Amino acid sequence: MAFLSELIGKPVTDVDGKKIGTLKDLIARQWADLSHPVIEALVINQKGDPLTIPYASVAVLLSPVIPLKCKADELQPYTPDEEDIFLARDVLDKQIIDTEGARVVRVNDLELMRVNGKFLVSNVDIGGMGILRRVGLGEAIRNVAGRMKFAFPQHYLSWDDVELLRHDQFMRLKVPVGKIAELHPADVADILSDLNRLESGQFLEALSLEDLADTLEEVEPEYQASLVEGMPDQRVADVLEEMEPDEAADLLAELPKERSQDLLELMEEDDAEDVRKLLAYPEDTAGGIMTTEYAVVRPEYTAGQAIQVLRETENEAETIFYVYVTDAENHLVGVFSLSALIFAEPEKLVQEFMHKRVISVKIMDEQDDVAQVISKYDLLAVPVVDEQNCLHGIVTSDDALDKIIPTAWKKRLPRFYR
Repeated sequence: MAFLSELIGKPVTDVDGKKIGTLKDLIARQWADLSHPVIEALVINQKGDPLTIPYASVAVLLSPVIPLKCKADELQPYTPDEEDIFLARDVLDKQIIDTEGARVVRVNDLELMRVNGKFLVSNVDIGGMGILRRVGLGEAIRNVAGRMKFAFPQHYLSWDDVELLRHDQFMRLKVPVGKIAELHPADVADILSDLNRLESGQFLEALSLEDLADTLEEVEPEYQASLVEGMPDQRVADVLEEMEPDEAADLLAELPKERSQDLLELMEEDDAEDVRKLLAYPEDTAGGIMTTEYAVVRPEYTAGQAIQVLRETENEAETIFYVYVTDAENHLVGVFSLSALIFAEPEKLVQEFMHKRVISVKIMDEQDDVAQVISKYDLLAVPVVDEQNCLHGIVTSDDALDKIIPTAWKKRLPRFYR
């Protein structure tokens, strides 16, 4: 086991002991059949231009002086390619995505491990010990800790669990899309908050439309607006279609009016119509915070038919815990829970087991009043109706509580209705 910081600066000599220079960097490459990059070459500091040689020329890497297998004038140069990673130049002090811990951290050192005659980059040191090693205090701290029988905290990440934020000549960020897609959107949002403006934009470009929509829904509308500011309108429109209508309306409300209108024109008509409807209401009212995606059936349906309807419309409802019942004129006449539907006999009519006394709010009711209703009756969502008792949408508990509970805390509440 060795660390990059302990190798950098060591003298490099040829087979006769003649000093060639000092080690400046190690070059590694990711092989298809290995999860850890393999050391392929050394960069040697010497008078004039640095000399890059293949690792095969090295006799012993882990020694006070690094001897080579041949004379200086017999060395064959190594030509790096775009797949090569300069460990000191490209990795040390750079940011990495820790996909296991869902965070962005800084590299303080790299641990090397010898396997079958090859040296691999095994772990990334993100702790204080890596910094101490680089300033020459690593050995002293280990000795003191040993005498005091104190274990100095070690903070390592396996190379498997990180992704280097590398930039090529076009400054495009290479993101571990496969691993990121496995994270919860809230964790992706946490990673996003640790990136600078350029990196965050490139990070979002690498996400699928669905993942991007889910991630944007985890941050404040003001931040959403800043993130999509530089995105092409068509991509933003596609993302808006993937978002819940109320979330899409919140985002559009933060954008310049002219761009909001352009984006609405690019969206599918049905999606745009839902969002326009929400934008027409004051943002602090039930109409302004409701979503138009909910589960609804007719009272004359049987339980079996209702289940079939829900199966066909599952992607169109934000919450399936409550199923609302409307008549042919869209008047709200009842509600029942998903559990009630599951336990009902398949042939039993919806009107026989639905609750006919429905707690609801009016479109222009203030958000504080909506939150009080949800809190008083311990609801996960409340339907929004007009003066004629026609159903227009539902307000979920997290949207209603947005004013009462700070958003930073609200995002930590379990979203049971999803």
